[in-house]
Amino acid sequence: MLDQSDKPLLLDGGMGRELRARGVDIMTSIWSANGLISAPQTVKQIHADFISAGTDIITTNTYGIIRSNLAKEGIEDRYKDLNLLACDLANQACQQADRPVLVAGSLPPLAGSFRPDLVGEIKKIAPLYQEQADLLAPQVDLLLCETMSSASEARAAAMAACNTGKPVWVAWSLHEDQSGNLRSGESIQDAVDMISDLPVSGFLANCSSPESITKAIPHLATIGGALFGGYANAFEPIPEDWELDGSKDSDGLLNIRSDLDPEQYARHVARWLQDGATVVGGCCGTGPAHIARLYQLIHKDNTS
Repeated sequence: MLDQSDKPLLLDGGMGRELRARGVDIMTSIWSANGLISAPQTVKQIHADFISAGTDIITTNTYGIIRSNLAKEGIEDRYKDLNLLACDLANQACQQADRPVLVAGSLPPLAGSFRPDLVGEIKKIAPLYQEQADLLAPQVDLLLCETMSSASEARAAAMAACNTGKPVWVAWSLHEDQSGNLRSGESIQDAVDMISDLPVSGFLANCSSPESITKAIPHLATIGGALFGGYANAFEPIPEDWELDGSKDSDGLLNIRSDLDPEQYARHVARWLQDGATVVGGCCGTGPAHIARLYQLIHKDNTS
């Protein structure tokens, strides 16, 4: 079911900001878990709304299901059941769809998003990724190692994911200097070389500004894989030492950009498609309306 068709594949949009828009608290390091615990039907409805918008692949709400974060809130014992609940909600939404939709299991950063300085050694984080990958793999169609800020972070996640035998995609988060490099400063080629011995089948850029991803798409195109592309944020560029908890003035929720409504966001994605991208979607701050507009863009020959 993962064979590339004559049309690009469409991913869904961001879960966190969509939860907030529907009244769920995400101002916590366990925002994914909080959504699953306090509003599971809202999580499921968001999946369903992205499916209605036209997505081919929805992503499990497991981005923030991390042992260390759950431990801080005293609910580490729920690690397994929360991962499985996220998969179950995604699969329920797909089963209710009127067409085939795939589920991607999200493998996230383990020590904070956008922070290559906090990643840690591969040998220490690889077992943690293996635990989550083993939980998700039987429930999903592919594993998505996303928002990887450095080549080593991506390798640790990808090794674990590939061990499950499921298709594996890697999505790197890019520096906001619009260089097309990773948050770590490493090039796309450096990052690809780090996983060149692994059977990774999808190569993406995500959780960065659309402009940064535009710079990276030509580099991703040179890899030679059939599946490459990106899914961008709709909020302001991310500061170097950003944290969700708001402990610094630059932390907390970033403002949604006024110039990235669905129509304007689609103009960036159109450029990626012109450059050959075969997988596109939205990340933080993009909602079902953004995905519906991308569906129209991809299927313009078949829509009025």
